[in-house]
Amino acid sequence: MREACIGLAREAGDAILSVYARDFSVETKDDDSPLTQADLASHRIIVDGLRRLAPDIPVLSEEDADIPWDVRRQWTRHWLVDPLDGTREFVKRNGEFTVNIALVENGRPVLGVVFAPVPDYLLHAEAGVGAFLRERGQDIPLQTRRPASSPLRVAASRSHLDERTARALERMGDTERHGLGSSLKFCRIAEGSIDVYPRFGPTSEWDTAAAQCVLEAAGGAVLRLDGTPLDYNRKENILNPHFIALGDVSLPWRDWLDEGVDG
Repeated sequence: MREACIGLAREAGDAILSVYARDFSVETKDDDSPLTQADLASHRIIVDGLRRLAPDIPVLSEEDADIPWDVRRQWTRHWLVDPLDGTREFVKRNGEFTVNIALVENGRPVLGVVFAPVPDYLLHAEAGVGAFLRERGQDIPLQTRRPASSPLRVAASRSHLDERTARALERMGDTERHGLGSSLKFCRIAEGSIDVYPRFGPTSEWDTAAAQCVLEAAGGAVLRLDGTPLDYNRKENILNPHFIALGDVSLPWRDWLDEGVDG
């Protein structure tokens, strides 16, 4: 199924780029996030493809998320899809957006594909198998930077930081900040070019699942602030709690957090 998902991600990426190359309209969803023709085209390609691939596995996509909790709570496995992660980056035309496809089993992402169409950057992973960069038809194994040494390379805005992230960065000591959009932050940790991504703002489950699978298969972790792995489809609300993504799980990340606040 991983190769089939890679094919769907590439097909969706082609549809996204066809919109990206021309003028396009931008709508606003109920949560004030942007929506474009590219989001919808990618959604249709991936969801239709997954339903043909595995008719028995339900699909939860950002663009079709109105599935009642009474239905979702019965799922032991499901596809979790963000057809265009980083629509704001897409609208800005900075290339930092991705297609995310994950298979979740019993709350844990076990297969993940992340594809950034503009740089033709594709990562894929399977739990217990490994994480890979697909480049010129070859799969290059990925491994996080372990041990992570100073200066720590942190995925964080160079210019705009929330107060909690700013305090965490101060406690980390010597750091280099790297601003990136979408799930590319996780991907750069997986390949060893970034060490840490603290997230103390809102994200949804489809934003993180595929890239979490990649990062975990490369030796890293995505942890809630209580130290447990980020998991999925455990509650009615599809928003993630605050989390921290690490390439080196031995880093003293608890020392960077505000005392008594678990997010």
